[in-house]
Amino acid sequence: MISLSAISKVYGKKDTAFTALSDISFEVPAGSTLAVIGKSGSGKSTLMHIMSGLDRPTSGTIKIDDVELFNMKPKAMDAFRAGTMSFIFQAFFVEANQSCYQNVMLPLEIGQVPRRKRKSLVMNALKAVELDDKAGVLAGNLSGGQKQRLAIARAIVNQPKILFADEPTGNLDSTTGEKIMQLLFNLNKDLGCTLVLVTHDHELAARCQHQITIKDGHIESIVDRRAARKAQA
Repeated sequence: MISLSAISKVYGKKDTAFTALSDISFEVPAGSTLAVIGKSGSGKSTLMHIMSGLDRPTSGTIKIDDVELFNMKPKAMDAFRAGTMSFIFQAFFVEANQSCYQNVMLPLEIGQVPRRKRKSLVMNALKAVELDDKAGVLAGNLSGGQKQRLAIARAIVNQPKILFADEPTGNLDSTTGEKIMQLLFNLNKDLGCTLVLVTHDHELAARCQHQITIKDGHIESIVDRRAARKAQA
């Protein structure tokens, strides 16, 4: 469960102050899918960064299960994030001069996973995105869609509880983008991880169980499709 209470974020001070988020509160059940929707500049990426502890709110609290995120010291926060979350960004951020295997192994090295466990975890992640036959290929030689799949493999290799994806199909054509999104939803089911998508695509958002629309830093609407289905049953 991710729980946000009265989250606000203000950049600058006095005359230069800009409120990016204002009094944001909601909950995300564990294992569910959430779409954060909004136009460019609406505050949706800022919200994701705060939800994951990459940025600090000016006020408010965030709990993940029973852990209050911003009560932790920086090293504890980094360790918690490494063991709980993974990220997929619109820019792939793969290491072009390293092999696919090396790219995916990086989080395991950072997390100090024992060497004897790394190979099976890396190959399972590559297999999940259908890149196990590219393990020895340099990432720079992959197509755009393959690079995004590689980024996903790297994000899931440590089997995160929460997967954040910020416009993960923004640089892809529609056919490849659809394959990537289907892959992410399948991973949500197979791994049982919570999937948080930041998007401006309303069709994509409609496929998520929960949808939050952000406008000018405020919540404009919250849709809970699971609750709606129960009410209709």
